[in-house]
Amino acid sequence: MNQNKYAKLTIVETSDTHGQIFPILYGTNTYESIGLAKIASYIRHLRRTEENLLLIDNGDSIQGTPLTYHYVKKQSHLPNPVILTFNQLHYDAAIIGNHEFNYGLSTLKQSVSEAQFPILSANILNNQTKEPFFGKPYTIKILPEGIKVAILGLTTPYIPNWEKAENIEGLEFEDAVVSAKKWIPHIKENEQPDLFVVSYHGGFERNLKTGEPTEAITGENQAYQLCHEVEGMDVLLTGHQHRLLADELNGVTIVQPGNFGAYMGQVDIEFTMDQNHKWKCLSKKASLVPVKEWKEDEEILRLILPYEEKTQAWLDQPIGHIQGDMIIKDPFLARIKEHPFVEFINHVQMEASNVDISNTALFSNHVMGLPTNVTMRDIVSNYIYPNTLMVIELSGQDIKDGLEKSATYFIVNDQGEIAVNPHFIDPKPQHYNYDMWEGIQYTIDVGKPVGERIVSLMKNGEALNLKQRYHVVMNNYRATGGGNYSMYKGKKVIREIQTDMTELLANYFSKNGIVKATVNHNWKVIQT
Repeated sequence: MNQNKYAKLTIVETSDTHGQIFPILYGTNTYESIGLAKIASYIRHLRRTEENLLLIDNGDSIQGTPLTYHYVKKQSHLPNPVILTFNQLHYDAAIIGNHEFNYGLSTLKQSVSEAQFPILSANILNNQTKEPFFGKPYTIKILPEGIKVAILGLTTPYIPNWEKAENIEGLEFEDAVVSAKKWIPHIKENEQPDLFVVSYHGGFERNLKTGEPTEAITGENQAYQLCHEVEGMDVLLTGHQHRLLADELNGVTIVQPGNFGAYMGQVDIEFTMDQNHKWKCLSKKASLVPVKEWKEDEEILRLILPYEEKTQAWLDQPIGHIQGDMIIKDPFLARIKEHPFVEFINHVQMEASNVDISNTALFSNHVMGLPTNVTMRDIVSNYIYPNTLMVIELSGQDIKDGLEKSATYFIVNDQGEIAVNPHFIDPKPQHYNYDMWEGIQYTIDVGKPVGERIVSLMKNGEALNLKQRYHVVMNNYRATGGGNYSMYKGKKVIREIQTDMTELLANYFSKNGIVKATVNHNWKVIQT
């Protein structure tokens, strides 16, 4: 037992790295201060300078870059490059995030089996046995001084609202607060830890200072509720929202380190030993550590280079040509006045599904559109999610309701101009939740009250019949109600196209060679 009666512990959290290992923006192939290779240098520094270190990944790690996509499609016989990196850095634990399911359950299970550290989620259950599906709800780490640290893993339970059914088959997602209230007393009674850490792949649903809701309270983000309703937590590691947070909430030290490995979350803890020879937490301090100050770790770069080289060769493959202009110069303008790139995505979806109504979104403000000479790099940098397509049956009223939901993306600002609703920007950018349609004609009037903004809705020159049934193609995220599009949830599925959209887009170029940039202006956004 340590006789100095004093000890320190540094906890480092990574979260939402989304497969970013090399410090590179794949869309432009330019250097950026992000990624696990930079994080690795800081971790190795801490291992040399700090007496105790716990390294925890909070989820959304194995999906999100061309490297991870190419690995799953072309190199899955090899170890997962993200897990390989985590193993090399000697992570102590990792949490299941919602995007871990995107490539299918078999890919996730393979990743879990390759990890040389526990992968945790107490609230993802086997729907038959009601036991944690991935085996471990928590882990215990005992420091050299004898300090016992409990780490409980939790995952946002909102995954069934986004994920394809086959990717979560056999699973049940328990409410995170319910699970925490069950497991924390159990762990305290049976393990008697000196420090209790909860790593929750989810974010804060309320303003940390005022408690006012910052989003619809759906159960997607429950970190505020966890801090206020669950006893026994010392530290809460969070993620999912891609926010930068380091704070204290109701006595719980909280941190959230953004995304793509631009920052790490850090909690520095001091312990003292009481008169009963029990370790007690003396102080806790949360901070955010930018990786830009650290050079890439050469060992990690060498380790992952075989994956990176194959990915880069694949990205540079030329696949077709654009006749005309399909470059997006201003993403906001592309959302208020139809752009050829948006029309192109909808046309590909309609051809692949053989239906005449489609919707799609510009997923982020980094979408650049397509240049004259198109490579795979251009495809994957514009279409950043591994979506497949679903054709669902909707009434005309469902379509109108969906359009009204999309129309909430806009507000009239203080200058009297059309602008983006702040709820689609903060606390997390959600530009992907504004859809644009093809196969119908409509007008959004931002000057009208919410719920009354669709002032014209037609098909083939006639008013859309609100009682008639229509077949509509959209990505699987939206078709299952993702983005709080409840009007689509549970609707009859006519067909599913299991090829993901990046492949459908590449195949379209392979078939056609040259694609014309066209726009028919079937919709518009106005203000009266």
